[in-house]
Amino acid sequence: MLTKALLVRLEALPGKETELADFLTEARSIVMDEPGTVAWFAIRFGPSTFGVYDVFPDDEARDAHLAGGVGQALGPNTGVLFSEPHIEKIDVLADKLPA
Repeated sequence: MLTKALLVRLEALPGKETELADFLTEARSIVMDEPGTVAWFAIRFGPSTFGVYDVFPDDEARDAHLAGGVGQALGPNTGVLFSEPHIEKIDVLADKLPA
């Protein structure tokens, strides 16, 4: 069972919505090499609000993801593509996954 998750909200700076969408789309290639990231979703909440939702089997996998490539790519893009990211650590109570 998956027990941990992250919800990251990103507010695009004015005029940077397309670039932020592209950044998130390209980030998929980074998480493909993370065995502890079981599922990863780049999402759009509205015209300028984006996010990432991802799930992990445990704290160690979640921490490894935060220290990995996508987490490190957030820093240099803060203030360039988006304002300060809002990162929430979430506990998963139940899940439904494909067999």
